[in-house]
Amino acid sequence: MNTQWIKRFYEESEEILLQKGKVFVLFGPRRVGKTMLIEKLISQFNGSIYSGTGDNFDLHEILSSQSLQKIKSALGRYDLIFIDEAQLIPNIGYSIKLLIDNMPEKIIILTGSSSFDLSGQVGEPLTGRQKQKKLFPVSIVELKKQYGGMFIFEHLEDFLIFGTYPEVLTQDSIIDKKEYLLSIRDSYLLKDIFTLKELKYQNKIFDLLRLLAFQIGHEVSMNELASSLGIAKQSVDRYLSLLEKAFIIKRLGGFSRNLRNEITKSSRYYFFDNGVRNAIINNFNSRNNRNDIGMLWENFMVMERLKKQEYQRLFSNNYFWRTYDQKEIDLIEERNGKLYAFEFKHGKKSKEPKQWRSAYPDSEFNIVTPDNFLEFL
Repeated sequence: MNTQWIKRFYEESEEILLQKGKVFVLFGPRRVGKTMLIEKLISQFNGSIYSGTGDNFDLHEILSSQSLQKIKSALGRYDLIFIDEAQLIPNIGYSIKLLIDNMPEKIIILTGSSSFDLSGQVGEPLTGRQKQKKLFPVSIVELKKQYGGMFIFEHLEDFLIFGTYPEVLTQDSIIDKKEYLLSIRDSYLLKDIFTLKELKYQNKIFDLLRLLAFQIGHEVSMNELASSLGIAKQSVDRYLSLLEKAFIIKRLGGFSRNLRNEITKSSRYYFFDNGVRNAIINNFNSRNNRNDIGMLWENFMVMERLKKQEYQRLFSNNYFWRTYDQKEIDLIEERNGKLYAFEFKHGKKSKEPKQWRSAYPDSEFNIVTPDNFLEFL
């Protein structure tokens, strides 16, 4: 695709994110450009900078000590402190609280690729002192702003098949794209989860992801997954939670407010990136040569919409909707007291379910296709 540096949404938020006395925490999947984004944000900073990583032994020892004297001696002279992969440092939140409470003139930035570690560590200690943001694989919103709508239409198949990881977008050959995605699958995808020593059946997690890859747009049965994997239902539930907190999959629950036959207890799961999903099943065929294009389109649209919500601060509760007699809508957004319904169709025609309009007459309904999706995003 031969793109240059892809400008990320947060690059225009430097004055908001880099504030004295505040901790900026950036979460996101591995390899989506968190480190490069922060380096870009601080490249013009006028002051002394410390940049380190959570696997630096000396930094790890100093911050883990939670000794104010030790922390001040090591970091006191810097105006801005950036710690990448901060989730690797135990109790990082309390150490940073010591630092920011006693030296409120500092700017502190933390990044992490696993929210189950980092968010829990910084949440309570830094209540009121932090800004948390998520960084996804590159969004269509970001690409459209930099390259225009025609660029999106011309490369839509690439996005559906290979996803939008920054390094995937910069690869020109299909072979290079495949190799990069397979390297993510094999080397980075489950790295945070596999560090949990108490985790049993590690080999089952890839099997679980493969099962989910073929169930996009369908409700997932915990009992069926447990039976297929040969493990307890409770283990499946835990693995799904870990996979979501590691930014690999995203869960949507069922929506109901009025109808007795609406499904509410089931869940649907989507992958953060289409390319990663296709790497898991090792299928990079073109969209005209595969039978799962509907799944790819739905996964792509759901995740692009969630990116838009996150970046443009569209605070929304998100659901799918289905009745027991098979009437369904892919995405329901509940925000500002109103319902917005979206059905994603790559090819075949669709229409609004009568039951939905009867139950929710004040809602908005839209069908999103490859012809009109840029208006949706």
